[in-house]
Amino acid sequence: MTLRLSIRSLVTLLIIVAGIVALAGDQPARVATAQTPITLKIQASWPASLSVYDALKMFAERVEKLSAGQLKIEPMPAGTIVPAFEVLDATNKKVIDGAHTVAYYWVGKHKAAVLFTGGPGGTFGMDAIDYIGWMYEGGGLELYQQYYKDILKLNVVPIPAFPSSPQALGWFKRPIKSLADFKWMKCRQTGIAAEVYTEMGMRTVNMPGGEIIPAAERGVIDCAEWVGGVEDLRLGFHNVWKYHYTPGMHEVVTVGEILINGDVWKSLSPQFQEIIKSASMETYTRWWAWWQKQNALAIKELVEKHKVQILKTPDDILYEFLKAWDRIATREAEKDPFFKKALDSARAYASLVVPAKRFMFPEYNFAANYYWPEKKAAAAPAPAKPAAPAKKP
Repeated sequence: MTLRLSIRSLVTLLIIVAGIVALAGDQPARVATAQTPITLKIQASWPASLSVYDALKMFAERVEKLSAGQLKIEPMPAGTIVPAFEVLDATNKKVIDGAHTVAYYWVGKHKAAVLFTGGPGGTFGMDAIDYIGWMYEGGGLELYQQYYKDILKLNVVPIPAFPSSPQALGWFKRPIKSLADFKWMKCRQTGIAAEVYTEMGMRTVNMPGGEIIPAAERGVIDCAEWVGGVEDLRLGFHNVWKYHYTPGMHEVVTVGEILINGDVWKSLSPQFQEIIKSASMETYTRWWAWWQKQNALAIKELVEKHKVQILKTPDDILYEFLKAWDRIATREAEKDPFFKKALDSARAYASLVVPAKRFMFPEYNFAANYYWPEKKAAAAPAPAKPAAPAKKP
């Protein structure tokens, strides 16, 4: 009996010593036990009613399942703890553990922010897959991290999270047939897009999403842009406007982000850090597929039930947008070395993948028009099937 007690006492002492040693580390990793799972509070920049908030919930679900319940994400809609546009500073100060947001909200702090969302024009023609390729295969992620750490001097860790694009040009009170119709309209726009449209001759007004419809009803604005598809349907834009134009060039690629406080990130075990990264990448693809289906259903409802006219944006508007953005980007690159560094990096990666992809990939419309001819072209002859190859003599 005495020997057994001595052995038990020795084992107990060793466990206590090991715990003291672990606590003595400068940055002890947070490892959950079955009794004490770790919960991170992450606030979004959008209300729970929008589908982009569903992306945060999907991410939270995947983190919990991949960690067998040992790491949990508590998703919170905009305004739960801080206002929507204050989540970056709140994450930096550890008021919240993290944020679910989009980097172009920070262009007021530094214009390079927009380059880490995909950028206007998809940044040199890249799509959402090309953009994530630049992040992980072209040096973009390192620049992304440098932006927050060295340029903004903030203690946050950024992770690419979800692609909410391509986005529509917007909603209008009357038809637009050319750039001339587009100019001098007063439209709700935000961020770098507002700067580009102003350069094009449009009068822009910056306002939160909840103020758009009241402003339109009062005649304060002639047009507005939000996202398109299901997001616009949920906000009820069709109750004010009946002309919806797509596509736009302002957000051909828009990739949101998850921000984690730097100290919180360091406190997590390497396994939990990898779980967060993996869940983010899985959500990137899984939510995007779900979202595109929701957009298709929304377009069907907007046209058939709400009698919205969904029309193609005139090409001259799209080209003028790219020209105006190039002028702005050139000016910013001349003024700011980091902006130039990030822009040049994206251009270099795009110069490799975009021409190759254009060569290897068939145009989307080729097979799409063969199987699903556009209704506006219904009077035209149906696309002919490819002729059978000639037999060799």
